[in-house]
Amino acid sequence: MNFNFECSDLNLWKEALSSYSSRIESLNKPNLISFDDFYLNQLPPILHNRNPNPYITTTELSKLMQWKLTRGKWRPRLLDFVSSLDEAVVKSASEKAFKSLPDISKAVSELTVLKGVGPATASAVLAAFAPDLAPFMSDEAMVAALGNSKDYSLKQYLLFANKLQTKAKELSSENETFTPSDVERALWSSAIGTKLLASHPDADSKVNTSKSSKRKRKP
Repeated sequence: MNFNFECSDLNLWKEALSSYSSRIESLNKPNLISFDDFYLNQLPPILHNRNPNPYITTTELSKLMQWKLTRGKWRPRLLDFVSSLDEAVVKSASEKAFKSLPDISKAVSELTVLKGVGPATASAVLAAFAPDLAPFMSDEAMVAALGNSKDYSLKQYLLFANKLQTKAKELSSENETFTPSDVERALWSSAIGTKLLASHPDADSKVNTSKSSKRKRKP
């Protein structure tokens, strides 16, 4: 599959995005499936149910950090920092951040006052609340969109977010909505698929076989 950031074929993007869950499974990392379910399906409604003054709790932020580190590179010190943050401080910072949207720069800056929270973690918080605006700053998507993942500054994130917002608009139509977060997941999924095939040529087929066998089983 000739897929990269410049690709304009919507079907290839949809294919990459639809393989996201199987890529998560393929990594075979402890708790990643449940962390990913929490991040994608449970956390967003929790945050929105707190309107008109949404915020994130320390426990939720810690779980989000576990998702980020498990899906990417494991850095235990970051988790220690975040887990020990004061509840009131986290609530205040995240309230200010969410109220700052759609100003992504201000929103990220409000969150990065928290120890252990850099632009990448801040982007994960914002993406859970506003996936149509702020994509998560993953290594894989950074490499695909910008060519490298070495600079985790606010300036670099704004450049990254802008590129993914533009790509999302290109891929969207009246009948099809593609968010910047969809773009990030598609890029991540494609990169992980490439890595898996390089290290285990039969990894992809195993996932597909396992999924099809699950479908065939009857209760």
